[in-house]
Amino acid sequence: MSNELIDMHNRISTEELNRLVRHQLKQIFDHPEQAEMLPPLMIWGAPGIGKSTIIRMIAREMGIGFIDVRLAQREPVDIRGLPVPDQDSVKWLVSADWPRDPESRGIILFDELTAADRSLQVAAYEFILDRRLGGLYQVPDGWYICAAGNRVEDAAVAMTMSSALANRFLHVELREDAELWARWGLLHDIHPAVIGFIRYRPDLLFHQENENLERGWPTPRSWERVSRMLQSFGRADDVLLNKIIYGLVGNQAGAEFVAFRAIAAEFDNVYELMINPDKKITIPEKADRRYAFAAAVVYHLWRGADAEAEERLLAGFYRIAA
Repeated sequence: MSNELIDMHNRISTEELNRLVRHQLKQIFDHPEQAEMLPPLMIWGAPGIGKSTIIRMIAREMGIGFIDVRLAQREPVDIRGLPVPDQDSVKWLVSADWPRDPESRGIILFDELTAADRSLQVAAYEFILDRRLGGLYQVPDGWYICAAGNRVEDAAVAMTMSSALANRFLHVELREDAELWARWGLLHDIHPAVIGFIRYRPDLLFHQENENLERGWPTPRSWERVSRMLQSFGRADDVLLNKIIYGLVGNQAGAEFVAFRAIAAEFDNVYELMINPDKKITIPEKADRRYAFAAAVVYHLWRGADAEAEERLLAGFYRIAA
């Protein structure tokens, strides 16, 4: 059996990763004495797919601490501590980054772990595997240790992980899921044109083939940034905005999205259509226009300013669906 086939079995969606991390945290919170027995989590995936974002969001939603350690930007002394002469001996000053309160809870994420060279990986061994730094420091039981990194085939900065370190991790590979991302987008104010386009072309949520990976290319992260640019620019300067879109997601996806956005602009009055029962409803016939129209409807559905507005929007939704 090939390694490629074997590796497919640990691919998980963002929703599954969310459930896994929350389960591990619950285990630590309910049984802190077993913290050392719980394997740290290693999340593999391409750049921009949302590995660290998901972990950060979980910590924020649960109201616990979050420490993001970019190992490739550190020196070994940052992990182990700084040696300071003390008469005829040496004391070690441990980094202030590490949590000290024994009652505290949180997640320590070693992001871009695979971008760190072997000397830094070795420096992190003891912390990640044994949750301590010799006799100098012990990770509080309420903290869960995770790591994230790119794969060698992603054409990103990535070193191979030593077998000693790899064998201690629980490994998962995060896969892109357009529908889950679209649902997430509805809850996080992603522009309706972006949501509609991803549902229309789910293969372009994440796409590397024939893309210039030294420039912009489509990933969940770059589409989120496209949404921010759309919201900040509006229709003030379409020529410049289109160039920004190309700069974020590349020429191929950019050209398709710009064309889709032009179609979506025809439905800028969807809010008025939904709240005004006297407006005539015309459902587009072409697939791309239907996706753009439906995306605008769903975006506005739960964005009423008050209960009365929400009821009018819901009534408009039922009129459109009838």
